[in-house]
Amino acid sequence: MGTLTSCTFSTLDFNFILKTREIPRLPFLKKPSSKKNSCFLCSRESVNTQRVCWVPRRNFGRLKCYSSSDNGDGDGESSSGSGSSSNESTDPTTAATTTEVDEDNRRSNKYDSERPSVSSRPPTISPLGPAYNNFQVDSFKLMELLGPEKVDPADVKLIKEALFGYSTFWVTKEEPFGDLGEGILFLGNLRGKREVVFAKFQSLLAEVTGNKYNLFMVEEPNAEDLDPRGGPRVSFGLLRKEVSEPGPTMLWQYVIAFLLFLLTIGSSVELGIASQINRLPPEVVKYFTDPNAVDPPDMELLFPYVDSALPVAYGVLGVLLFHEVGHSVAAFPKKVKLSIPFLIPNITLGSFGAITQFKSILPDRSTKVDISLAGPFAGAALSLSMFAVGLLLSSNPNATGELVQVPSMLFQGSLLLGLISRATLGYASMHAATVPIHPLMIAGWCGLTTTAFNMLPVGCLDGGRAVQGAFGKNAINAFGLTTYAMLGLGVLGGPLSLPWGLYVLICQRTPEKPCLNDVTEVGTWRKTVVTVAVFLVVLTLLPVWDELAEELGIGLVTTF
Repeated sequence: MGTLTSCTFSTLDFNFILKTREIPRLPFLKKPSSKKNSCFLCSRESVNTQRVCWVPRRNFGRLKCYSSSDNGDGDGESSSGSGSSSNESTDPTTAATTTEVDEDNRRSNKYDSERPSVSSRPPTISPLGPAYNNFQVDSFKLMELLGPEKVDPADVKLIKEALFGYSTFWVTKEEPFGDLGEGILFLGNLRGKREVVFAKFQSLLAEVTGNKYNLFMVEEPNAEDLDPRGGPRVSFGLLRKEVSEPGPTMLWQYVIAFLLFLLTIGSSVELGIASQINRLPPEVVKYFTDPNAVDPPDMELLFPYVDSALPVAYGVLGVLLFHEVGHSVAAFPKKVKLSIPFLIPNITLGSFGAITQFKSILPDRSTKVDISLAGPFAGAALSLSMFAVGLLLSSNPNATGELVQVPSMLFQGSLLLGLISRATLGYASMHAATVPIHPLMIAGWCGLTTTAFNMLPVGCLDGGRAVQGAFGKNAINAFGLTTYAMLGLGVLGGPLSLPWGLYVLICQRTPEKPCLNDVTEVGTWRKTVVTVAVFLVVLTLLPVWDELAEELGIGLVTTF
């Protein structure tokens, strides 16, 4: 077989001339005796040898010729110039031409000193590499520096040898894994029960690499068929712990959480004051109800109503507290860490709820469903209790002095709560311009509405997390698009649909990250609970249009 020989140089500062017309006619260059089996610079000939030579503009000294052969003779490197290798000492032809190359180098140096100087600035785009300019190369290096740390290739090789095999998971392909491709996704064929294999892999990974990486079991992307053992085909993703795990809560986050807490207290007190609208001074009522009012009234007029507004404020804050305690109680046995809650104030409901992040990776989808549902269920339990007690007090004739008058059209904001109120208070009370109700009922109504908004199946809201855990990532994408459409059309939430939709788009639109075991199903009863919860959420946030409200006796439509 043939031998491929190439000539390079030990210096790093050189330019290559690729066109023949750029090569000066040097007197020391000899015409090769064979077009196919000779080195253009070294004038060396060999049998069955093909040589490839690059001609530099300067620094002809210290020329090295590398020869690679497939005849099994081992090292094919030879050098000429300042010294000779062991191969040259055993090659008579090479030894005979060494003197000629030295003489050629001396003539080359003399020629370079006499000819006009040529700029040695390297070209913008290297003809020997990819077509990237200097700015693009610098951008790639900056992205590499600022981006997340990638998986070490040496660790990948070690993990493949220690974890995967014919009896567990046979790797056939590797792909980038993670938001920025910082991890490795192993695709292949599963050879056992997925839960058993995954538990074995986690144990082996800790033994091989220690506490350095996290291994995820996810559904194989773009799989054409299902696993022969049932369920989707699985793949295993590898990420560094510092990349995959959430970071700690910073000091500025604590400051923001405290400021939002103070604002939520203010908005809750404001809701309590607004619930006494029939008692407030006329100038205050006009300012809050008339859109043309510009000059604010004297706020000192509201001070006498703060004490009577506190029960409603306590109720709103109590629902938020129960909500967060529910999350914590469900997360503690699973050893899942949660961030501090970031309360979102709202003047209509007192609060839009809170943003609570997972500060550790969830072990499986069942844990995601349990933690996500625990908060809304706890908050809904307290809200429903206050709403029921408020309804009973509103229907009690002896509690007339504690009741406040609210427009009956407010009951059209929720089909479910409106029907419950109509069944409890009766047709005569509801079919009037105003309805006397207890302030505790207002706190319960606002708590149930806030809980229902947080249970919408979209993004990383509690409802979105629960649906993603129960039915998978594809389901949350479909549910999310439907929810955005219904909020945009005002089908859910009525007047609050637009502000809530903007809040979700800005703060909560991104779905939750996958669990370590993101494949194993959660079971039928969890799916049933999530389905019923979403159905009740729709009934709670579905407003009642005028014709249906007139038929059901919810509000006096003809007076508006």
